[in-house]
Amino acid sequence: MAFKMKGFPFNVDNTPVYSMDLEDGVMGIADQNGSILINKNITNKEEQQDVIDHEKVHLDQMKRGDLQYDEDSVTWKGKVYPRKGPKAFDEGNKNLPWEKEAYNA
Repeated sequence: MAFKMKGFPFNVDNTPVYSMDLEDGVMGIADQNGSILINKNITNKEEQQDVIDHEKVHLDQMKRGDLQYDEDSVTWKGKVYPRKGPKAFDEGNKNLPWEKEAYNA
């Protein structure tokens, strides 16, 4: 007789989170390698969790193939947003499509 498990009674999240010195104004970064970098100056546990939850949305967006980035640009669902030059976008803008999803989550 075979043994069948109906599922685990818990979820396991193995997302690596690293506390680091990030540039001013940057709370966290969802790295394309699947890890999250969080500003080491955030000491409040609740605020840390808010940043982690936000960055996990970006990791999910990358896994879906909706979001990619490099030093020069961010690509959202095929549309390229330049990070440099006269057409550079404001990376802190909460109305950017990938940010809207993360802030709404």
